[in-house]
Amino acid sequence: MQKKKIAIVGPAYPYRGGNSLFIAHLYEKLSKQFDVTILNYTLLYPSFLFPGTTQFDQSSVTLKPAQSERIINSISPLSWLKTAKRIKEINPDLVVFDWWHPFFSFCHFSISSFLGKKYQKKILFITENFISHEGHIIDRLLTKIGLINASAFLSLSEKVEKDLANISRNRKTYRSELPIYDCYNLPDTQTNLSDKKNKSHKRDFAFSDDDFVLLFFGYIRKYKGLDILLHAMPVLLKEIPNIKLLVVGESYEEFSFYENLVSKLHLTNYVKMENRFVANEEVSKYYSVADLVILPYRSATQSGILNVAYGFSKPVLVTNVGGLAEFVDDKKTGIIVEPESPEAIVNGIKEFYFLRKTVNFSKNVGDRISQNQFSSIAQLFDKIITDTLL
Repeated sequence: MQKKKIAIVGPAYPYRGGNSLFIAHLYEKLSKQFDVTILNYTLLYPSFLFPGTTQFDQSSVTLKPAQSERIINSISPLSWLKTAKRIKEINPDLVVFDWWHPFFSFCHFSISSFLGKKYQKKILFITENFISHEGHIIDRLLTKIGLINASAFLSLSEKVEKDLANISRNRKTYRSELPIYDCYNLPDTQTNLSDKKNKSHKRDFAFSDDDFVLLFFGYIRKYKGLDILLHAMPVLLKEIPNIKLLVVGESYEEFSFYENLVSKLHLTNYVKMENRFVANEEVSKYYSVADLVILPYRSATQSGILNVAYGFSKPVLVTNVGGLAEFVDDKKTGIIVEPESPEAIVNGIKEFYFLRKTVNFSKNVGDRISQNQFSSIAQLFDKIITDTLL
C-alpha cells in the first residue's frame, strides 16, 4: 500500500534553534508512516533582523538530521512561487506550514495561495505561537494574513488553541504538544545523572558538591525574565546560603545590563554566566549540575527549554504565563509561581528546596513524559488527512 504524502514547510537543519528541532522530531515521527518532504529555507531571516551571532547549527553533533529541500527565501516572491510549484509536483495529501512568527506572514500566505483550489482543504498550520489580542496591532494583522489560507490548525498548547478561536471561523483545531527533547543525551557525551556524578560535575563550574544549583538556559531576552530571577537571588541567599545560579545562553540584547545587575546586587560569587549559544554536544553538562531549571518568563506560549529539562528528568519552576503552567504538575514535576515577582520566585524556590526531601520529582517527571501527546502525532496526522476527505 502506497504511503500518504505530507509536505512540510518549515526550518530544518542546518538552521539551529527550537523550530528546527521541532521539525526534526516531527519528521522522525511522521516518516515512519508517511512519505514526508521538508521544504526548507535558503534564507530564514535577513541578517540585519537576526539578533544572534549565527542562524546556523555549528555543533559537532547534529541532532536528528532530517533530510530537506532548501528552496524557500523568506523575502523572495519568486521562491514562493517556486515552492508552490514544487509542492504540486510532490502532490501531497497534506501541506503543513510551521507557524511561529508574523515575519513569515506574506511568505506563508503567498505559498498557500499559489497552491490553488486543489489544496484548499489540505492546508494545516502548526501554530507553535500565536499573537493574541494583547499583541501589537501590526503583528495581529500579519498573523491573520499569514494564516488566512489554513483549512485547519494544530495547536501545541491550550493557550494557543484559545487564541486561535478568535480567527478560526469554524476551521478545526487539533491538539498536540512539543516533544520531550531527550535527544541531548548523546551516546558519547551522555551524563549519568546520579547524585554522585552530579556532584562531581558541579566542581567543573567551581561549585561545591553540596551547592543547590539553579539553571537558566536558552536565549536571553527581556520576556524571559532573567532580571527578575537575579533580583530574587539576594533574598534567596539569606535563606539558602549554598545556592548558586548558572545562566547559559546567547543574549539577544545588551548583556552588560545583566553583568551590571549581578555586580550591583553583589552576586558575583554566586552567579556564573556564559553568554553564548551552546553546541548540542555540550548541553548535557549544564543540565547535569542543575537541581532546578528556572523559567521566570514574563510571557510565553510553550517552551522547548521546559521539554529539554524534562528530557533530563529535571524539575522546573515556571511562571503562570501563556501555556507554560499547562505542562507542569505543581509540586510534582515542578513549581508554578505568579509572573514578574521576585518574591514569588523566592517563595517558589524555597518551596521546592524543602519539598525535594519528600517528593520524588524525577519520577514524577518520568510519569509526565509517558503522557506526552506528541508520541501519538502520527496517528493524529492520519486522522487529519482522513478529515480532509470529509
